[in-house]
Formats: sequence, structure tokens, C-alpha cells
Amino acid sequence: MGSLFKNNKILTDDSVLIEKALKGDKTSLEDLIKKHQNWVYNVAISMVSDKDDAADITQEVLIKMVTKLGTFKNGSSFSTWLYRITKNHFLNMKRSKYEAQSMSFSDFGNEIDSIPDELVSNYHFEIDEKMLVEEAKISCMKGMLLCLDREQRFIFIIGEIFEFSDVIGSEVMEISKENFRVKLHRAKTQLYSFMNNKCGLVNKNNPCRCAKKTVGFIKAGYVDPIHLNFQKNKISTISNLVHEKIDDYNISVIEEYKKLYQEHPFIESPDGLKSIKKLLSSDAIKKTFDLN
Repeated sequence: MGSLFKNNKILTDDSVLIEKALKGDKTSLEDLIKKHQNWVYNVAISMVSDKDDAADITQEVLIKMVTKLGTFKNGSSFSTWLYRITKNHFLNMKRSKYEAQSMSFSDFGNEIDSIPDELVSNYHFEIDEKMLVEEAKISCMKGMLLCLDREQRFIFIIGEIFEFSDVIGSEVMEISKENFRVKLHRAKTQLYSFMNNKCGLVNKNNPCRCAKKTVGFIKAGYVDPIHLNFQKNKISTISNLVHEKIDDYNISVIEEYKKLYQEHPFIESPDGLKSIKKLLSSDAIKKTFDLN
């Protein structure tokens, strides 16, 4: 999964950065954090559907990564080791803001149906109409993920959106490859069946259209028409950062829905180096490293 980090422009091997960091090299530790924080943040925002919660979770995961760094064994992949820390944190953390409102697919569908159809063009917003509709689309799709339980959601994110192989996925989830494939298939089936029966993005026979629901999403507080949740600080799209390109996909309903998720923005973690400096000044890090 090394291609995930090309846009960060930090190409030094993890093993080199870890060795220097453990000897007290602050710059190497900063580079190691920068190299991985955007990935953690983008998984987090798909897990909880809120940029502020995702930023807090990213900080918590990175602190765990750094404080446990001395336990990492070079015989295994550092990325897989970090993904496992991330997984354990997600599965055991307190419920996030939107998770507290999480519902079944049936309830989610009824909630969408209850939002009246209104045209964005009938209102005046400071942000371009197309961007608002795109924000509504991404918000709705992230909301669908919350209908999956935490384990299903994490497996779907790493296995389907970021295309981790069953080898890596099983190592991260600490289950067999066969079990990983089964759990991923179940998550995909539940999510894509719901979309195929309700969403109009691929199945044009469905009445639900993002443009018609955008105003309702804004009124309900799901979309902020001033501060966009999912499009600010966009680095690329997820599809550009995984191994396979969307042009290579087989033409099928399942692959069309997969493309929709992989076309979501890959977003830069908030604050950049500022948050790293704050992280490195925390008591937890000071107790672990004698940085210079």
C-alpha cells in the first residue's frame, strides 16, 4: 500500500525513520507521523462521517502508534502493524456523534424518504450549487456506512474502498483470509443491495436524487453550506491512490457502486505540521522519547 503515501512526498523507508526516531531524532518521528496521518484520517472520516471526530481519532491513533513504536518488530510490515492499531482503536472507542444516531438500512431509507424534495436553485448559498450537491452525495454515502456495524464498516473501508488484499486484511483484522473475504462480501452485499434499491446514482429507476435532497440535508444539519465536511483540503481521490484504476474495473453494478466510494476525496489531515508539533509536545510522547 506504499502508493497511498506518494502525495505526502515522504519516501524514506519506515524502518529507517523508526530506527532514527527511537534514537531521539525528532525530524524522523515527525516524518513518520506525516507519512501515515492522512491515511488514518481518511479511514477515520469514513468510519465516523465527521471531520472533527475524525481529527480527534487520528490524533489518538497516532499517539498510540508513537508510544508503542518501541514494540514494533522489523520482521513485519509497519503499515499492517499500524492498521491493526487503528482497527483496535476504532472497535473499542466511544461512540462518535453520528454513531449515536446510527440506524438500520431500513431506518436510514425511511429517513431519506422523509426529507422533502427541493431544488437547490431556489435558494441562495455562498458555495457553488454543484459543490453543495456533491457534499450532500458524499454525506449520504458516508451515512450509509454507519448502518454497518463497526467491524463490517472497517472491513468494507480497508477491503473495498482501499483495496487491501485478503492477506493484509486478515492480518489487520486478526482473522483468517477466508473469514475476511466472507465478512467483506456480507458488508458489500448489505450496502450495495440497499443502494440498488434506494439510491438513484447507479440505478436510475430509483427516485432518490442527491440534487433533490441537498436542501433537506442542509436544513436537517447533515450538510453545512459554508464549511464543507468532505471536500476541503482535498489532495486527490481515493481511486488515484489505490493500486487499481477505475478504468480497469469490470462493468457490473457492484463495481459501479465501488467506483462511487473510491471517487470520494482523499483529504489532508487538518492542521498539518501544527498538529504534529502539538502531538510531539504531549506528555505521552515526552515520556516515551528523548527527542532532539
